[in-house]
Amino acid sequence: MGKAIERIALSRGHDIILKIDLDNSADLTKENLSKADVAIEFTGPSSAAQNLLKCANAGIPVVCGSTGWLEQYPVIKQAFEKNESAFLYASNFSIGVNIFFEINKKLAHLMAPHPEYSVEMREIHHTQKRDAPSGTAITLAEQVMAEVPGLKNWVNRPSRDAGELPIISERLDPAAGTHSVKYYSAIDDLEIIHTAHSREGFAGGAVLAAEFIQKKKGIFSMKDVLGF
Repeated sequence: MGKAIERIALSRGHDIILKIDLDNSADLTKENLSKADVAIEFTGPSSAAQNLLKCANAGIPVVCGSTGWLEQYPVIKQAFEKNESAFLYASNFSIGVNIFFEINKKLAHLMAPHPEYSVEMREIHHTQKRDAPSGTAITLAEQVMAEVPGLKNWVNRPSRDAGELPIISERLDPAAGTHSVKYYSAIDDLEIIHTAHSREGFAGGAVLAAEFIQKKKGIFSMKDVLGF
């Protein structure tokens, strides 16, 4: 993702003034961050929150695509608000996926009055993805549960419990990312699917989001970027 984001940012006329990875994490200082207009954070569950706090304390707007750290979201949000900076988190930056989110909400609303249908989800990613289910799958699941009565929680396994929304996770190379939401009954099935062909869509959306939040203050989402 980092390489894809860098390639697209450069193609759109931006300068990359700092790159942080496992080998130079000590360089993520307030002094170095002050040279940037905006930061894009795509690391992992173990490092994301700490990186975000450093950026917040430096007053640098941040676009974050890391997943698996959201239990610390209230603290991160408060830090950006306190420092009067901008923060935008998304479980997925792809324009197609964000349209898929809107379709998923609408479909769940339409299916809610029909208890004869059960629902299940599936997500497929490359083997280097550390968290399961994906952040995108969790977002989709939360949207479904907000509309469909009786669903109390999602589980990352097959389930026939009426109160559980099963999410099946697969890790296969070189899958860039596939998400499906399926409603099924004894009469028929109805399924929506989004399949990414590469990481370019995610990277392009992240750069678009970075362009959007620079010089802004507040907490944003991809709905703001895309005008939904």
